[in-house]
Amino acid sequence: MKIYPFRALRASPRWAEAIASPPYDVVDRAEARRQAEGNPRCFLRVSRPDLEFPDETPANDPHVYRRAAERLAQFVREGWLARDPAPAVFLYRLSTGRHTQHGVVCCCSVAEYERGVIRRHEHTRSAPEADRARHTDAIDANAGPVWLAWDDGGAFAELRRAAEVTAPLYDLARADGVRHTIWRFPDAEPLIRHFAGVPAAYIADGHHRAASAARVAALRRAANPRPTGEEEYERFLAALFPADELRILPYNRLLRDLGGRSPAEALAEIERRFTVTPADGPEPGAAGRIAFYLGGRWRRMTWTPTPDADPVAALDIRVLHDRLLEPVFGIRDPRTDPRLTFLGGTDSAARLAALVDRGEGVIAFSMYPVGIRQLMAVADAGRVMPPKSTWFDPKLLSGLLIHPLDSASGR
Repeated sequence: MKIYPFRALRASPRWAEAIASPPYDVVDRAEARRQAEGNPRCFLRVSRPDLEFPDETPANDPHVYRRAAERLAQFVREGWLARDPAPAVFLYRLSTGRHTQHGVVCCCSVAEYERGVIRRHEHTRSAPEADRARHTDAIDANAGPVWLAWDDGGAFAELRRAAEVTAPLYDLARADGVRHTIWRFPDAEPLIRHFAGVPAAYIADGHHRAASAARVAALRRAANPRPTGEEEYERFLAALFPADELRILPYNRLLRDLGGRSPAEALAEIERRFTVTPADGPEPGAAGRIAFYLGGRWRRMTWTPTPDADPVAALDIRVLHDRLLEPVFGIRDPRTDPRLTFLGGTDSAARLAALVDRGEGVIAFSMYPVGIRQLMAVADAGRVMPPKSTWFDPKLLSGLLIHPLDSASGR
């Protein structure tokens, strides 16, 4: 696969702490507004510009996208962001507790995404995809990276040392306990040669960002009378991490009603379909086990795997849906059924159990995290993961490295 250095629009080190923001899609409007309050440099003002509008203003109102472009121009005008003089690739390290991962921030090819060299495991939804395409087109830049994984084989540990011996551009310790350190590679060529031998990369997080980049590229190709294929819009911002360094946390489920059954009747249905044993808490302990909270108690369900199951059918989340949620509780489309709620990340199972105790749900399911190799197998088979399957953690920050789509713009 191809990777490309890019002339980054970068946060001023003086203002990096104030600028750096969570990805646009992990906060709603209210939370974005709260985080940006009193901070004119918060990058959410660019990536979530609807935070500056009344709640009744639709997030896809044309004025919202114009505000994003205005805010980005302001960030440049005020010197909070500045364009690098030369193209480069960057090393991004995330550390939290005992977990550390290292990635390459660069640009990847829209054409390789379209051809399946960059493989996906999710369907995108038209409204979020259109929103990010309009946002990208309005600000003429990729505001945040697509998070990719590749099968590294161990070679990257040596390659990254060329950057790690230099002074970091940013070293931010955030209130959530995650430390973000970014370096510039002194020479991009060893990385370019390394990735030329990589047959495929896998979208870990950012399917809508990737799809919107392809949509913007298609629009600009159609408007370009003499395209060369080397235009900046043919590339999108990406952060590539070795697959074995990634951390996936559980994505748990809460059911708000039992489809007319009592808790005792629901438990009896579960016991008919699974082996049920008592559990001390919400941890499943291993793949092939699901913990569930019903009637104030944690229990664990197990089952005999289906021989030669395809990579999707073998997933615990799919087993839960196929054997219980749909046939017993009538959850046909987990994407749209309002009775089903999802919560991912640290302590999410305990938080869902608390909702059950408060009467805001009836049963919570605590899942064992999907493995990155399972995800890659699904993508290699051309299949898609069930909705809300993976919660990658820690999250990358937005606003530190931005990819302008017009390399001649001088932004």
